[in-house]
Amino acid sequence: MKENTFSEAAISALPADELLKLDNQLCFSLYVCSKEVIKRYKPLLEPYNLTYTGYITLMALWEKDDINVKELGEKLFLDSGTLTPLLKKLEKQGYISRIRDEQDERNIRIQLTKEGKNLKDIAVCVPKQMLDELPVGGLKAYKLQKALHTLMEALAEAKNG
Repeated sequence: MKENTFSEAAISALPADELLKLDNQLCFSLYVCSKEVIKRYKPLLEPYNLTYTGYITLMALWEKDDINVKELGEKLFLDSGTLTPLLKKLEKQGYISRIRDEQDERNIRIQLTKEGKNLKDIAVCVPKQMLDELPVGGLKAYKLQKALHTLMEALAEAKNG
């Protein structure tokens, strides 16, 4: 069956043995693609001594600096067990500062340092380099990104609603 001839009814009517095939699992496709894309980031981020997770954390801070840990974790879909050691590493590297909130000392605010702010101007080439690494081309990657954002939003709404 051609891809564009599938309907909701046809997908719902797939036999159980088809549903259990690994290649028919959305989670598996997302897992493999995520793993392979992140692997392609590694050589692009090595000059900055960043992991992929460190990079996306800095990107979130470049969008909105001086943010509390909880808000940052929500934006990145990371729990505190993952985020705390990452933030400690970024602080040790000199990219961020972790500062107790003056109004509520239980909260930690994350702020970019001068070095962290300057890195934005240097790392601006990484997204373009990444697009060049993808074998599907920029337009297909953009369309896929939009579809994944739709899924992310739906999952967040289902979680919160």
